Amino acid sequence: MKQLYTRWGRALDREHVLQEYPRPLLVRDGYTNLNGMWEYAFTKDYCRPERYDGEIIVPFSPESVLSGVGRQLMPDEYLWYRREFKLEGWDDRTSSRRLILHFGAVDQACVVSVNGKRAVAHTGGYLPFEIEITDLVQDGVNELLVAVKDLSETSYHARGKQKLNRGGMFYTAQSGIWQTVWMEEVPKFYINSIEAVPDLENKCVRILVEAAEDCPVEIRIRKPEIYREDMEYVERIEGNERGLPDEADMPDGTDDAIVFVTGTSNHVIRAEIPDPAVWTCEEPYLYTFTVRMGEDLAGSYFAMRTFSIRKDDKGIPRICLNGEVQFQNGVLDQGYWPDGLYTAPSDEAMIFDIREMKNTGFNMVRKHVKIEPQRWYYHCDRLGMVVWQDMVNSGSEYKYWLVTYAATLLSWRNIHIKDRHSWLLSRKDRAGKLEFVKEMKETVQILKGHPCIAVWVIFNEGWGQFQTKDLTNIVHELDPDRIIDAASGWFDQGCGDLQSVHNYFFKLKVRAEKERAAVLSEIGGYTYREKGHIACEELYGYKDYTDLDALNESFGELMKKVETLIPEGLCASVYTQWSDIEEEVNGIYTYDREVKKISRVPSFGDGQTQQESDG
Repeated sequence: MKQLYTRWGRALDREHVLQEYPRPLLVRDGYTNLNGMWEYAFTKDYCRPERYDGEIIVPFSPESVLSGVGRQLMPDEYLWYRREFKLEGWDDRTSSRRLILHFGAVDQACVVSVNGKRAVAHTGGYLPFEIEITDLVQDGVNELLVAVKDLSETSYHARGKQKLNRGGMFYTAQSGIWQTVWMEEVPKFYINSIEAVPDLENKCVRILVEAAEDCPVEIRIRKPEIYREDMEYVERIEGNERGLPDEADMPDGTDDAIVFVTGTSNHVIRAEIPDPAVWTCEEPYLYTFTVRMGEDLAGSYFAMRTFSIRKDDKGIPRICLNGEVQFQNGVLDQGYWPDGLYTAPSDEAMIFDIREMKNTGFNMVRKHVKIEPQRWYYHCDRLGMVVWQDMVNSGSEYKYWLVTYAATLLSWRNIHIKDRHSWLLSRKDRAGKLEFVKEMKETVQILKGHPCIAVWVIFNEGWGQFQTKDLTNIVHELDPDRIIDAASGWFDQGCGDLQSVHNYFFKLKVRAEKERAAVLSEIGGYTYREKGHIACEELYGYKDYTDLDALNESFGELMKKVETLIPEGLCASVYTQWSDIEEEVNGIYTYDREVKKISRVPSFGDGQTQQESDG
């Protein structure tokens, strides 16, 4: 496979890797970024290596070229990471301060040790975790050690599109640390999490501040703004260290706060929002706010918006944003990079993708069987990009004759296999089922604060599908304010809010239902090889083109077919896909994001076509 680089990968500063604040929904002033050069070693046994193989750039997986390693971790091996960090004056702060160590994601399972003492073990290659290490550190030099095990697709663990023997629609497996590692000092009593749930109908927001104990809380909400550039959270929080007077005591114009409320941690605090500025794709207004609890001060944000399914005047269920019909014109995004694999080479690279999606004409992106770093969702929040978030697929080895080939034909004929056939859908392990439920819940809990997320996608094409109705109920209970796509593609069990169909080979059509909105959650997949910008000699896709003009013409015809289905009940479509990935050269952009193969997507009358057709 030919190695491709992005412009951001070529410009990577090895001493300053992904330095941005990694958790935008709970921001504090001051943190220590631990990305950069670590020591690494591969071993056959779970035994700390006596010497290391070299240096690796964290948070790029060893399989990626940007890591400086370029080696696959195999299921019978262990991967070890080691680095040192220094604390100055720590002995003087141990009675009043706590030190929290954060990992954005480590694939798949790991054990973390600090100064030779085990701190935490974690399984779940796509989810963040943290551990308090106050009692494990010392003043001066400290050692951090991480041991990783990754079974990839040989187990029932979550794996997305990774495959040890990559090919077709499955890509190079990655392992180890692939999101930011960082530390923060907090007071003895500190804010664990902040959850803000908007209620547009009642013009209020309900904020839950979680902490170890019930403590008095002060919340100051600022006037809404559109953040085309970064919010510069830290500066905003630093500005509050002088203390925040009650709004009634402030002269006009001395602060941009519009609401000041008090309450208690671990109890929902309601704040009225006068004349709400609603979040839309065109005007993504965000409300920033600060939370003070004792000595702790944190910042967060929310948006006044709602996603729902409502019937139009013809009785057809439609997807609505803020009560208004919105046709969601989407693109499938796998989140792979040729030089960083799962890890974008920079914050600017993530922003480029999202902005270009919007510039191309998309107002929605389906994040496909991957969970991104939270900064990706933050950029979608502030730039006005709607997100459909997939749960990461898992289960034992898939039966592709069923979930790919037979399922395509069965779906076209509107025949759906029940999900009780666990052996057909690769779900025989009870432990695997329990793990999927646990990680599904964690995914919703971690990401539900991001305004951009409109839809939770539970299963994709029957990959490890089971008890679909039960899991749909669980997600609805966890987050009743979002739309649920219970089974994207096929194996529909009649639940959820969407009738979700994949169609790559047959004439596009829609079967409008009485309650669920009809969506084409995957279409297209047209391939074109751009010379000098391909990673593989092999080619995978659904319809091949050797002429760029013919590709664009065919794409335009496909979009016209989509538009004609809107009056019949179509509410959203998702084109496959945003970028080429290895053998799969069906992207709007090439894998290295250097050549845009499809120039622009029709806007469908900027959302008016469907509303006009509804009278």
